[in-house]
Amino acid sequence: MKRDILPRHAYVSRRGFLERMAGGLALAGLPGLLATTTEAFEIVPSAASGINWRHSSGKSPEHYLPETTGAGCAFFDYDNDGWMDIYLVNSGKCDFFDPEPPLRNALYHNNRDGSFADVTDRAGVGGGGYGQGVAVGDYDGDGFPDLYVTQYGRNILYHNNGNGTFTDVTEKAGLAAPGWSSSAVWFDYDNDGKLDLFVCQFVEFSKEKNKDCRAGEDAKRGYCIPHLYHPTASWLFHNNGDGTFTDVTKPAGLANHLGKAWGVVASDINNDGRVDLFVANDTVANFLFANRGKGKFDEIGESAGVAYSADGRPRSGMGVDSADFDQDGWMDLFVANVDREMYSLYRNNHDESFDDQSGPTGIAAATQLMSGWGLKFLDFDNDGELDLFLANGNPDDLIERIHPQVGYEEPPLLFRNVGKSFHNVSAEGGPVFQTPLSARGLAVGDFNNDGGADLLISVNNAAPILLRNKVAARNRWLGVKLVGRKSNPDAVGARITYRAQDLERSRTKVGGGSYLSDHDPRIILGIGQRTKVDWIEVKWPLPGGGTERFENLPINRYITIVEGQGKWK
Repeated sequence: MKRDILPRHAYVSRRGFLERMAGGLALAGLPGLLATTTEAFEIVPSAASGINWRHSSGKSPEHYLPETTGAGCAFFDYDNDGWMDIYLVNSGKCDFFDPEPPLRNALYHNNRDGSFADVTDRAGVGGGGYGQGVAVGDYDGDGFPDLYVTQYGRNILYHNNGNGTFTDVTEKAGLAAPGWSSSAVWFDYDNDGKLDLFVCQFVEFSKEKNKDCRAGEDAKRGYCIPHLYHPTASWLFHNNGDGTFTDVTKPAGLANHLGKAWGVVASDINNDGRVDLFVANDTVANFLFANRGKGKFDEIGESAGVAYSADGRPRSGMGVDSADFDQDGWMDLFVANVDREMYSLYRNNHDESFDDQSGPTGIAAATQLMSGWGLKFLDFDNDGELDLFLANGNPDDLIERIHPQVGYEEPPLLFRNVGKSFHNVSAEGGPVFQTPLSARGLAVGDFNNDGGADLLISVNNAAPILLRNKVAARNRWLGVKLVGRKSNPDAVGARITYRAQDLERSRTKVGGGSYLSDHDPRIILGIGQRTKVDWIEVKWPLPGGGTERFENLPINRYITIVEGQGKWK
């Protein structure tokens, strides 16, 4: 969200940039997405989905900073019926905003026919504060996913009662985490088999601390640059196994690292069996917290090459993700920034360092005038390669008055993985890729169980957008739900390796990723036009840590694998 911190880079006009972006396939000399030119994603209208909720930012003449950040969303199966439900976060009452009637978050139950029903009131998950993000995790191991809602003010832990309702257990759990929280992630940092919680904190802010920032020749009031506000430390909470958590931020070595954190992903970047944290910071250096065991982390962002831009400047990190996009067995990283800063695709060098490959892959050129929030690696066409979806939108509603080359609302981007590189295929993605949005959160999930990764985009001060995947089902696939027993219940950190005839690939289950959002916990293994999956191997995270191999597998359906049972169902 930084404005004019960096010197201007050379850039084309906005019109020329969008024309180039729309022509990405032609420029790359690529064939279509698949054998035909059918769009990859279609927008599901609210009349069909039944989702008539919308986000309200509470936008005011005072331009309070939280008004521009938007909110998150999630796919999760709250009632364990095998179909992904939807959770949407809204703003609400706080020291600078008192909406009447009150606003609320929304829980939509999947009707299994492509539509959803609003069950928020019955479930008891309406929120009530100025909401930001959501993280899903079965923290008590009872088999039902729980919800952690981050807010500006205090956060909420909703325990899933297993009967379609939730209970606010925040005080008992000790997870209010006051301040301005953004993203959060469930992961098992100490490998004791229980899900712990990392909560990103943004800046020190209140109504009284809001600053009057002006932009343009007429000095119109706008949103301030985050570098004007003081950084804060994020939170790390240890799961005590009895429904309560202990703040271990200081003993873990995190308390002295003051940031302005937006996105976080939990991923084992050095293959030592301990899950690390990559944190995107806004106007200060990004953090890479390397998990050293015994409850301790080292911050290695600068030495790893992920803290700053190539010229050594902090950028405006927002959305993040991690995946082994080049299939070399090591987890890579991605972070999105604001316009003229470019996004970064960090390839893992296998020695706790990374090289930015956004230039060679074409991602830098395609994003030089964009601002990115929600993002995710996903195999949208089930060919076995991990592709990339980026949700964009500038944080500054006056940006076009300052820099006409940059737009306030921006279209999403879709990149197809063609081996060890990416090509911009947005032009054939569908109408949404020509639709400017104030996109913020992004959740990935297969809501109609056809094996295609569908998408949910939260839009600041507007209705969310549900995208149905139209191309994945042309290829074959196997969907896998992992359930830990000795390992953490959500199997965060597990690695699936699979072979389908001449294709061998792996997928690692990370925690979190994107921006303020969470995702379908199932992993879709694409195999293209191959006719069978020969085998899969699951390497469970510690403390289980074993490897199980499965053969005689079905295709084009979902299966569940429970750790230690030696069979799928």
